[in-house]
Formats: sequence, C-alpha cells, structure tokens
Amino acid sequence: MLDTLARTLRRHPERPAVLGTTRTGAVRTKATFGDLADLADHCTTALHGRGIGRGSTVGVAVRPGPRALAVMLALHRLGARAAVLDPGAGPDLLRARLALARPDLVLADATAQAVAGWARPLARRARLALPDLAELGPVATLGPRLPGCAPALETGPRTGPLPPPVDEDGDAVIVFTSGTTARPRAVVHTRSSLAAGMTTVAELVRPRAGRPVLGGTFFVLLPSLASGAPVALPARSVPVLRRQLHRLAPQATYLTPPQIRRLLAGGGRFTGRVWTGSAPASTDLLTRVKRAGADEAWGVYALTELFPAAAVEQADKAAFTGDGDLVGTPLPGVTAKTDASGELLLSGPAARDRYLGEDPDPWVPTGDRARLDHGRIVLEGRRKDMILRHAENIYPGLYEPGLHVPGVELALLVGVPAGDGDERLVAVVQPSAGAEREALRAALAGPLERMGTARPDAVLLADIPLSGRSLKPDRAATARLAARRLLERSRG
Repeated sequence: MLDTLARTLRRHPERPAVLGTTRTGAVRTKATFGDLADLADHCTTALHGRGIGRGSTVGVAVRPGPRALAVMLALHRLGARAAVLDPGAGPDLLRARLALARPDLVLADATAQAVAGWARPLARRARLALPDLAELGPVATLGPRLPGCAPALETGPRTGPLPPPVDEDGDAVIVFTSGTTARPRAVVHTRSSLAAGMTTVAELVRPRAGRPVLGGTFFVLLPSLASGAPVALPARSVPVLRRQLHRLAPQATYLTPPQIRRLLAGGGRFTGRVWTGSAPASTDLLTRVKRAGADEAWGVYALTELFPAAAVEQADKAAFTGDGDLVGTPLPGVTAKTDASGELLLSGPAARDRYLGEDPDPWVPTGDRARLDHGRIVLEGRRKDMILRHAENIYPGLYEPGLHVPGVELALLVGVPAGDGDERLVAVVQPSAGAEREALRAALAGPLERMGTARPDAVLLADIPLSGRSLKPDRAATARLAARRLLERSRG
C-alpha cells in the first residue's frame, strides 16, 4: 500500500492531497500530491544522512498531517520502523516505553517539544505531559522550530540521489498498548501486516479518486490517498466541523463515536458513507447518523493488533434481535474463534506479528467475550479491565501503582457507564487509617497530573470492597460503589 501511494503521489502532483478548513468551513489545501512526494523524498535523504536504515527505530511525536505521512513514507523506503509516541500517556509511562523501544532518533514537531518544555503549564490544561525528549535519545525537529527546540531535520532540497528502497519484509511500526511502567507492552506490525490492513480498509471503504474523504487517522489517510482521493483532516471545533462537512460533502467520513455524538448534538449533517470505530457504536447512534443524511452508517470492530477485523452496517445491526452486540462478519482474510473461556481470538494477514520482546503468535486474544452467530461476531462483554473513555483505551494497571502515595491503603481505577457505550473514569482511593484527607488529596495531585489523558473524571475517597478467599479488591463492586456515589453527588 505504501509503495502504491508513493507511485500515486507522482502520477498527479498538482492535485490536492491533504485538506484543511478555515473557521467558515471553506476548504484549504495543506499539501498537494506533489508536495507530499517531495517532502517524503527530503525526509528520506535527511534520515539516511543520519544513519537511519533497515533495523533502525525512530520515535515519532508528530501530529497527523503531511509531515507525519512523509515520515512514514520515508521510514518505509529505508526499511526502518516507527515507534509511535503518545503525548497523552504521561512522562513516566513514556520514559518506560521508549526504554523498551530504544529509538535511534526521536522526531518531534515544535508542539510536542513545547509540551515537554516552556509550554508545560499550558499543556497541563489539555492533559498533555511529556518528559524532556532529549532524555530519550537524539532529537530532531520536524517542521518549523520554536525557541528551545532541538536542531531541525534538514528537509530542504536534496542534493544527492535517493537511497534504493528496501524491498523485503520487516518491522514497520511499534504501537504501545497495555502494560505498566515496570513492564510496558507494545504491538509490532510488520510491513506485510501493515500492508494487509491497509488493503482491507481500501476494499472495505472503496474510496474513489478525486472525491474527498474526511478522517484523521493513518488508516484513513493511506488507503484514500493511494486511491487518488484527497483527505480532509476533521476540524476539532464542532461548529467548524459541521460547516466543513457541509462545504466538503465527502464521499466517506470516519469519526469516533464521541465525535459523532457531539456533531449530531450540534446539528451536523452527513453525506455518503460514514464509518465509526475505536469505541462501541450502538444501533441508535448509527441510526441517527443515517437520519442525518448518511447513505450508509458502519460500525467497525478493530484492534491495535488487527485492523479492521469486522464491520456492520446500521440496517443489519438494527435487524439483529439476539443478545449481545453484533459487530459483523469477519472481513476477508480474518479468522475468528473462541477459546474455552469464551474469549474471542482473531488471526489473519493483518494481525500483528508479535508484542515487542516476545515471540510471534498468529492468534490475537481480544480480551472480549464473544460468540459466533452464523459466522458473525457477537460481543458479550470485555474480559479485560480496560476502560473506554472518549474512544481511548485506558488500562488501570498502567496508572494504579502511581496512586499509592503515603496515606493510601488501596487505589483502583474503574469505569462508570456514561451512556451510549462511553464510560467515566473514576479513581477510588481508600485512605490508610488516620490519614488526613486534605493532605492525601494534595499528595495525589502530582501522580494525577502525570497521568496525562488518562486523568480521572472524578476522585472518590472510600473503602474499596473486597471479595474472595484472598480478599482481593473487587473491581465490579467498586464500580457500582463509584456509580452510586457520583449519583448522590449529582443529586446533592
């Protein structure tokens, strides 16, 4: 897919490729196909000049857009792998993750570096926190520099020939998922698994050349651009996004369920086919999307380890009357089965090769209980402790150890249903005997700030229920306790 994209960029260099929007919703070209091709070539020669090649690892802290896409194309040509950095993970976890990935170079735009430096107070308000990136290895700035930034990656006009492209399989990308600061965990996709996933997306969405697609993820950008369709990055503001959709009239739109809910609440309308994933998409939500003008409304079931795995259109989901959540028939190449405990296992060409530091495994355990109904996947609840908030997966085990400051007996992070598949994240903290509560809240302020985008919506001081012969903390009972306490608080 990346090879196809590289050829497509040179075929029609004058055509708009990545689109933005003004506050009025007017279309603005951020980069043409030729701009992307040139930027990718410049990144390739600059990285090659720094010794990046097959087997190298490059940390990438760059916002989605033309530069991030150019870096991916450059790393693909060089046979290097990208370690995706999440500014919302918090500095402690990010240090641990990069200690595992051991990047040869960290590429960061000025915004990411500002978050770690002079703009840290402003970034806290957005729940972003990064360590000093220079602690993690050599750093280069991609794009315009700001005061205090690392030296720029020189991406000006190249003076020498491009290095020959690597034409064999190997690691392509590292994406961190679950794990703790002591034992981080990361998914490793190879060039072949990444290509298989992109091909599946292209065959599912079927983007047509020349007509815009709206979406901000690489899984939207790569297949759409490879098909010759320009991609519009969605506006963050709901009023601007509403105007953007009206002006653009995209053939296909990909937004997360929280984005769609906010857009519908703001009177947004759709055209063409709409896709949503990263969080549960209820029948009601898909129905509302079609009522708002979409020709089709699709829910996509995907994991970091295998994307996409299954998809279901609103009409089929609405016709399903059985128990559980119908997420659709496995997509071509995907094999699904359940184990003795009822956990859904998936396999296929697009499945991750392995977890970093572990042996390859063809089967992906999803953590979801499921059954197969005439070949269709029906989810019956999560086996993991993972919490879904605003389409973000939050793993309590990543952050609970940091809440055990002096004066804390026990601490759990639990999810409380917030409607339409979303959850509120609540920290339930049990004080030690004799602990002064105001002092305890003050002691928790630092650890909570370092949690980044996983910072809880609420913190409750309460005794945590225990269960079983070993008297382990009972997560389910704690979640019910949190729900009751939040309800009482709202009524009081």
